[in-house]
Amino acid sequence: MTQSPIRIGIGGWTFEPWRGGAFYPEGLSQKRELEYASRALSAIEINGTYYSGFKPATFEGWAKTVPDGFVFTVKGSRFCTNRKVLADAGESVQKFVKQGIVELGDKLGPLFWQFMATKKFEREDFQAFLDLLPREEAGVKLRHAIQVRHESFAVPEFVAMCRNAGVALVYADSPQYPAIADVTGDFVYARLEAGEDDNPFCYPEDELPKWAAAARTWASGGRPEGLPYVEDQDPPAKPRETFIFFIHGGKVRAPAAAQELVRRVSD
Repeated sequence: MTQSPIRIGIGGWTFEPWRGGAFYPEGLSQKRELEYASRALSAIEINGTYYSGFKPATFEGWAKTVPDGFVFTVKGSRFCTNRKVLADAGESVQKFVKQGIVELGDKLGPLFWQFMATKKFEREDFQAFLDLLPREEAGVKLRHAIQVRHESFAVPEFVAMCRNAGVALVYADSPQYPAIADVTGDFVYARLEAGEDDNPFCYPEDELPKWAAAARTWASGGRPEGLPYVEDQDPPAKPRETFIFFIHGGKVRAPAAAQELVRRVSD
């Protein structure tokens, strides 16, 4: 079966410990860090949008800086997700999608919505949130990925809700939170969060072949073995664009891990 693109990257690109040779070359201007990162990797998760809004010109500038084929995913605002009643998030969701994210053009990947670990599954409220997610903005198609971090979501009902909405469940390999690996959208979104700065490649080097194999399996439409699934059935077999981000506590080694996984997937 044909394989869809595999996009591998990190969270953000502005991080002081990456400078001076750790990731960015010695003497590289901070203004050129996105230019450099976007040529070393194939995707970046924009995290700053979780905390505040940006102007359309900023998104346009980012899009012009990166090469063709590079993709940004955009983290949804905390004002949308960190609330007791998700059904009341409509105004915040609209404000978020209308701030200018469409200026990323063909560099715009999925919108990533992350919920607090204390947020439990409430069927009607989460269905209301899914219903609030727009499918397009100014003629640009929008795709959505959701990361939940409470064990109450690991039920077939929630998996079915996401699948019916065409929303991807984020698989997060985390030392702190339970994970759901069921594929529910037409793309796959994985966050590898168990990395440590004591390891040169974030994860132990002997674990990287596992994630390279998982990436190829997801991109080919399959279901990697050994991950935590709610359902026993395989997803419909079709190639899926696959996003994998290394995002861990210290995050110093995340770029090295992403670059190494890019190399392994390309071999």
